[in-house]
Amino acid sequence: MSEQKNIYFLSDFHLGVPNYESSLEREKNVVRFLDSIKNSASEIYLVGDIFDFWFEYKTVAPRGFVRLLGKLAELSDSGIKLHLFTGNHDMWIFDYLPKEIGAALYRAPVERTLGNKTFLIGHGDGLGPGDKGYKFIKKFFASKFCQWMFARLHPNFGISLANFWSGKSRMANQIKDAIYLGDDKEFITIYCNETLKRKNYDYFIFGHRHLPLNILLSNQKSRYINLGEWVVNPHYAVWNGEEMKLIKWE
Repeated sequence: MSEQKNIYFLSDFHLGVPNYESSLEREKNVVRFLDSIKNSASEIYLVGDIFDFWFEYKTVAPRGFVRLLGKLAELSDSGIKLHLFTGNHDMWIFDYLPKEIGAALYRAPVERTLGNKTFLIGHGDGLGPGDKGYKFIKKFFASKFCQWMFARLHPNFGISLANFWSGKSRMANQIKDAIYLGDDKEFITIYCNETLKRKNYDYFIFGHRHLPLNILLSNQKSRYINLGEWVVNPHYAVWNGEEMKLIKWE
C-alpha cells in the first residue's frame, strides 16, 4: 500500500511589498518551506494574494518572483497537484501562471471531498455581510471592461503605477495590529455559520484575514481555519487524511 501523502494550504505571501529586499527574503522563505514538503505533498493549495499585485498583458508579465515560480514548476513537474486561487490583490492572474506552473486556477470558493471530510476552500474576500464598497470595487476590477482599459496602458507605466499603490500600502502594520473581532463581527465567520444552515462542510479554509485562526463553528462540529499570512507570522495548514492542523512555519 502506498504511503498517505499530505495536502498543504497556504496564502497571503503578498510578494512585492513593502520593498524588493524584504519581499525577496519572504520569497526565499516560502521556497524553503515548499522545498521542505516536496517529498510529503500530494497537493498544494495556494489560497490567494500570493502577489501584492499581478497583471498579465498579452505578452508581458511582472518581473521578479523567479524563485517561487521555478519551485512551483518543479513541484508540478514532479507530479504534485497545484491549486491557485486569485485574491483581491492578484485577481488579474489569467492564463500565464496556470500554463507555466501547471496549476488549476480558481476565482471563487470550491468544494472538495478529501478522505471522508468535506471542505470549502477560497481566498475569503467579499464573503459575508457588509463591506458593500469593496464588493462594488471588486466587481468593477473583475469586469472585462476594467481589464481591457488597464491593458491599454504601457507596461512600464501600468505596472509601475500599480507598484506605487502597493508601496503605499500599510500591509505590514495592518497585519501586526490584526485582532479577532468576535464571531458576530467577523465577516468570514458569519459567512461560514450562515453557509452551514444550507449545507454542511467539515472545514472552511480561507485566507485574506491575515490572522491564523482555527475556530469551532456554530454547529459545534465544523471548523473555520484561516491561513494567516507570510509577511510577519507565517502559517500553513496540512491535511494528513485524518486530521487538519494549522502550524506556524519557523
